[in-house]
Amino acid sequence: MDFTKLKAPTLKELFVRELESMILSGKLKIGEKLPSERVLAEKMQVSRAVINGGISELARKGFLEVKPRSGVYVLDYRRYGTVETLLSIMNYNGGHLRRDEIQSILEIKIIVDKLAVELSVDRHSPEDIVSLEAYLEDILNDNVEKAAKAAFTFYHELAMTSQNTLLPLIYRSFRVPVNHLWIRFINKYGNKVVYNSAKNILKALKNKDKAKAIECVEKAISDSISGSKEIYEA
Repeated sequence: MDFTKLKAPTLKELFVRELESMILSGKLKIGEKLPSERVLAEKMQVSRAVINGGISELARKGFLEVKPRSGVYVLDYRRYGTVETLLSIMNYNGGHLRRDEIQSILEIKIIVDKLAVELSVDRHSPEDIVSLEAYLEDILNDNVEKAAKAAFTFYHELAMTSQNTLLPLIYRSFRVPVNHLWIRFINKYGNKVVYNSAKNILKALKNKDKAKAIECVEKAISDSISGSKEIYEA
């Protein structure tokens, strides 16, 4: 059996995690000004270099804003965040997504998947169908994580068949949280449900039935948002 090498977090990583937690929990409010780097270093008993590096990383993630000659302020991460912000939210509270975060991810996914099938109906090649069929069968893997990975790959490949340059990139940028949700879904409802849903979409693509393909996407994801296949509770 292989074991992963343990790696202790650096002081900067610990500082970043602490401030992310304070911001996401509401202890630090949006618009609130942080103490100076000197004060933070004294209070947290680390060097100013650690504080400076951590603030720079948090600013890059969309959690903080550095205003020259004014100070450092908590930024509205919902408005200015990035995919890295989303990953930080995922890791907050032990990696458990909250209800509003799950719903938000699913709402984005339904937009991307609907556009992907709408475009793919007219643009896919016979080779695309063969590729999708291979990924479809992998969803039936008995290993939950491998089945979830196959489900993600199927829908990512579906975005590829749209021949839209940005769709696969958008979908892949959500790989970590979407894969997390696939694992949660399969644990609750089984991979056969995922398989059948993807199979119906693939059948509609083969038949060049755009309306049916969109309907299949809408039903599958809507059931997870507010229907019979909700995944808000693990």
